[in-house]
Amino acid sequence: MKISIGSDHGGFALKTELVNYLREEGREVKDVGCYSTDPCDYPQFAKAVAADVVSGEADLGIVVCTTGIGVSIAANKVHGIRCALCHNEHTAQMTKLHNNANVLALGAAELTPVLAKRITDIFLDTPFSGEEKHARRVSQLEEA
Repeated sequence: MKISIGSDHGGFALKTELVNYLREEGREVKDVGCYSTDPCDYPQFAKAVAADVVSGEADLGIVVCTTGIGVSIAANKVHGIRCALCHNEHTAQMTKLHNNANVLALGAAELTPVLAKRITDIFLDTPFSGEEKHARRVSQLEEA
């Protein structure tokens, strides 16, 4: 599984920690930036992750900014993306089980690195339930 990950300056430290963690876990990671704490604009990085997922360059994506809100909005502008902002393990699990989310948004100021890693693991490892009602709803999202 290949993961595309990106952040703005507010999410840079957490993104860097996640990149290192995921690589240590043996996961294939593409870091699309940013690459420092210099001020930058989050939409370009969120859209780069989303483009990787939609094109098939990556199986799943992770986007990080200070709150996770801006990057989730930007990623969801790309047709075919179902980006979910998660603040705990339960929402990470449910967004994969029920919504088949393909991009995870995290808020660096909202999470400890330990919690962010747990949320990420759950998001990456939880499969879509495939249950008819959830598949129907995901299909409706794709039509929007």
